[in-house]
Amino acid sequence: MFKSEVLTVSEPVNQQIYRQLRKAIITCQVLPGVLLSEKDISSQFNVSRQPVREAFIKLAEAGLVQILPQRGTFVTKISVKKVIDGQFIRDAVECAIIKRAAQEISDSDLLLLEKNLKEQIDANKHKNIGYFLEKDDEFHQIIMNVIDCPMAWETVENIKAMMDRVRYLTLEDISPPEDLVKQHEKIVIALKKHDPEMATLALHEHLATILKTIKIVSQQHTIWFVD
Repeated sequence: MFKSEVLTVSEPVNQQIYRQLRKAIITCQVLPGVLLSEKDISSQFNVSRQPVREAFIKLAEAGLVQILPQRGTFVTKISVKKVIDGQFIRDAVECAIIKRAAQEISDSDLLLLEKNLKEQIDANKHKNIGYFLEKDDEFHQIIMNVIDCPMAWETVENIKAMMDRVRYLTLEDISPPEDLVKQHEKIVIALKKHDPEMATLALHEHLATILKTIKIVSQQHTIWFVD
């Protein structure tokens, strides 16, 4: 089992369970190959099986679990190909967005990014990897919000689920947070200059980091990865 949080009334139950399970898988609280029990998880959250089943379906769509009829729902291993494919798609989407964002970004948007950077630095200072990942996601979401395209973030969030597992595994020593913060700072500098090409290049270099780190981490944790 994993450490769960109390459900609230502010969001559909299935969405909350999905997000908590997603986080547990990404942060290795639930390891690849583990069987997820519908019954146990519904008991843990004190809900019926239906929202748990719906959460499993959404996790399967994100590639985090595999639902096998008559056998159960298993946490998938990390697919190197899916990570590389996901990076390709994410790069295409986010680079297109930041070109527009560089032209349209406001002072208030830039203040949000500056605040976010400080929170990233604080998270790193206190070795809070989970919080750092949240702030990393928020950084990219703020940029997407500049052009008012919520579907873009929904798309990226779904395709990067497999990538997030790699991000978590590499933050200790392969791709330390301080390096990622510096990359984020370059992106903000470009946005402040309202320079689309500079911003695109900075973002592209940032997103390409995972192509280097996955080679290292997949060799360190061979039983968790598949080609």
